[in-house]
Amino acid sequence: MCDQRAVVAVSVKPWFVAAWFHYLLTNPVIEADGREHVAEWGLNEIPLAPGAHCISVYFRYRGQRSARLAEASKGFMIGGAERRVEITAKLGPRNGARFRISDLMTRE
Repeated sequence: MCDQRAVVAVSVKPWFVAAWFHYLLTNPVIEADGREHVAEWGLNEIPLAPGAHCISVYFRYRGQRSARLAEASKGFMIGGAERRVEITAKLGPRNGARFRISDLMTRE
């Protein structure tokens, strides 16, 4: 039986000026279709089946369990032939800025 799952590769990046702060004191979170995935700053891979999906990216200060700071969301489709979908989520430069989620890049 052929595995129909694809990998969504999400690169989560803080603004470069505040990167040291985020690396030390915050944790990014990726939510795919309502399911949280604790992430790391950098590249994160999440397996998903073909179909319609919604992804959200936000961060929390270490020790927090429910905060959703700088949250941004984007919907996308995974076709049957796509094996990898690449997304970049970059935090804005100002305090209180949201993540910006790039256009998707797909690979077969």
